[in-house]
Amino acid sequence: MSEKLQRLAECYGIGDGYTSETGEWVETTLAAKAEILKAMGVAVGSDDEIEKSIAEAPAPIPEEDIQTLSRSGFWPLWLVDQRVWGMTTQIYSLRSSGNWGIGDFRDLADLATRLGRLGADFVGVSPLHALFTADASRISPYAPSTRNFLNPIFIAPDQVPGFEELEERDALVAELPALREGDFIDYPAVYRVKLAALEALFAQFIKSASDPDRNAYESFKQEKAESLQNFALYEALSEHFVAQGGYVAWSTWPEEYHDRDSLAVRDFIRGNKQRIEFHSWLQWLADTQLAAAQRKAREAGMRIGLYLDLAIGVSPDGSTAWCGGHATAREARIGAPPDALCPGGQNWGLIPFSPMGLRQQRFEPFRGLLRDNMRHAGAMRLDHAMGLSRLYWIPEDSDALGGGYVRYPFRQMLEMVADESWVARCIVIGEDLGTVPEGFTDTMVRAGLLSYQVLYFSRHHGRFFQPHNYRREAMVCGSTHDLPTLKGWWTGSDIKWRDHVGAQEAEDTQIQMEGREAEKRLLVEALQASGLVEGDAEEIAAADALSEDLLLAIHRFLSRTPCRLFAVQLDDALAADEQANLPGTVDEHPNWQRKIGVNLEELTEHKLFSDLVQVLATERPR
Repeated sequence: MSEKLQRLAECYGIGDGYTSETGEWVETTLAAKAEILKAMGVAVGSDDEIEKSIAEAPAPIPEEDIQTLSRSGFWPLWLVDQRVWGMTTQIYSLRSSGNWGIGDFRDLADLATRLGRLGADFVGVSPLHALFTADASRISPYAPSTRNFLNPIFIAPDQVPGFEELEERDALVAELPALREGDFIDYPAVYRVKLAALEALFAQFIKSASDPDRNAYESFKQEKAESLQNFALYEALSEHFVAQGGYVAWSTWPEEYHDRDSLAVRDFIRGNKQRIEFHSWLQWLADTQLAAAQRKAREAGMRIGLYLDLAIGVSPDGSTAWCGGHATAREARIGAPPDALCPGGQNWGLIPFSPMGLRQQRFEPFRGLLRDNMRHAGAMRLDHAMGLSRLYWIPEDSDALGGGYVRYPFRQMLEMVADESWVARCIVIGEDLGTVPEGFTDTMVRAGLLSYQVLYFSRHHGRFFQPHNYRREAMVCGSTHDLPTLKGWWTGSDIKWRDHVGAQEAEDTQIQMEGREAEKRLLVEALQASGLVEGDAEEIAAADALSEDLLLAIHRFLSRTPCRLFAVQLDDALAADEQANLPGTVDEHPNWQRKIGVNLEELTEHKLFSDLVQVLATERPR
């Protein structure tokens, strides 16, 4: 049985093992392979079932050694000999005098305009994917209901035609000052007020929309077709069951609603056409406002504009899982194998594309996903880009130790990314951090994608790279949403948080804090070697807080790398102490809730921000 099971696993691209970050070979057990096969829907319960499954198995996905590729991704001619800069942020975190307690597409357009006029060529945000409108507690942009549509909470209601004429206008506007106060977003209150405004605007649209607006909406519906209908239907159904005391998760609904084409679902459609239409209309509004943000970015002088983010997977209880057919593997979860930081591995709670399902559908779900996300992007980040080659699958009821790698048709998927990038004229950045297959980054770069280099991890034998050691075909950044800000790194904020939430023992915290002190000294030495800092490294590193001069020196250091793109975190430009997300936590840390420290209208009055922009404009002039 074991030999046949091994053959079957090979047919479905389940790897024998992987090389860990320490260089050791870790074998995938036969038991794990059997569970992964079950998650793929392959029968392996007996010898007879295995033999039948082998007979029905598709041709194996080969382990490709890609030396040449037939095509390469989009690259603008103007960028061939230039190095440019931009800023990244979380859209929800933006403050302004006009938003509704959460950053929105108008704020994004405003930020892009302001940065563009200062010499930036792009502005990046974390995924804008649709979450769960009926559940305001589902706020992680990396655990979406679907990646094909947008989160309507980022719509600016007062930018929708007809807002000034609403009877409810004054009552709605009266609630906004309270929503704008505080350092954290009140998601339930924001959802309540925004949805009330959007429902009133929709009723007005149905009655008296202009012909151009009606025609634009109808064109959008025709373009998005069945995928939009299915998403809007899911949204209406989830609202319906939440209103009855249930949940948004389709798996908790009555059995007869689990099938998109069931009689019960068809009856629901007939009785709820207006509500389904409402959710469809919201997507048109979101798409329209995002398009306007990209247009304004380009008008302000940005040559790239919006830099968007494509998450690696979707929630198992969302829209894609409910109506995605065989393109997804609903019984599997994706994550990462054990490493030094996470000895038990990681389960991200997301479902992957099924390699066989994609092949059966000629990869159209993947192509469609790329098109939907490049639609209004000048650049796009592929979260966990290694997913083009392999993903670490974890059977639904297992832990991360019981997982294994599943191969994907790397060449085909990479060339599809290249094709779609040309159609959309969109630069692609592949996030290649973590456990990376040998040769993966070189292959990705040959395909015209940029690598992703983070200051904290860019080292050789522990010592920080000098600028010339960085890869040219890359985006460089100081930190990311999942890592401490530069100020937070300096003070060990991330280590202290892990201790505070009970994620590690006090002894480990002490060891890590001592290690951070050594790392600070190494960073100062790297800055000194580049002629950017003078003085005693030990003394400078011993400072309790990161000085503004040192923060500027770090950005000047990164500006001088050969990397084509330099992404500065807005949080770092404003000297924020806390990071957006602490991996491994849900409610223990205020993930995805913090607002930036100043209103957008006051950005240029912030001294550090202005000084940093001057550094960037000098080191990387447009």
